Amino acid sequence: MTTTIEDGFGARRMVNGFLLNNQLTDFSFVPERDGKPVANRVEPGKRPRSSMAPTIIFDAQGALKMVVGSPGGAAIIQYVAQTIIGLVDWELDPQAAVSLGHFGNRNGNALLEEGTRAAGLKEVLETMGYKVTIGEMNSGLAAILVKDGKLLGGADPRREGLALGN
Repeated sequence: MTTTIEDGFGARRMVNGFLLNNQLTDFSFVPERDGKPVANRVEPGKRPRSSMAPTIIFDAQGALKMVVGSPGGAAIIQYVAQTIIGLVDWELDPQAAVSLGHFGNRNGNALLEEGTRAAGLKEVLETMGYKVTIGEMNSGLAAILVKDGKLLGGADPRREGLALGN
């Protein structure tokens, strides 16, 4: 599940009841650097870089096991992967998995989510030589787990949304 369209109200254009996204912002705003073309430049036939990662997981027999997705720009992949680890490896329920404190790295400082247990890793990581930044990490995860014939859901407490049902 991916509920974003790149920005609030996307491209701010609606067609037949659907808001269009503004995915063009995922292209490079600068077509050249040092006189050389940038790979991610706007050009006919090209597709923008995207981190969308709506994920469907099946069990060994091919039955639906879980679905996970999140908004969050370039950090989407780490949010989704961390949630899947929480669900599969740590056997957390969907709400606990989407509520985990975030951590990650996108080719720079180690990122730890402020106000969470993940932020407590700062000193240990710095001792290991990492540069660490603590700050807001804006996931909006949603997860559904199929267990014993029931759908169990989780909605990220960092954004709007609830997981409800009987």
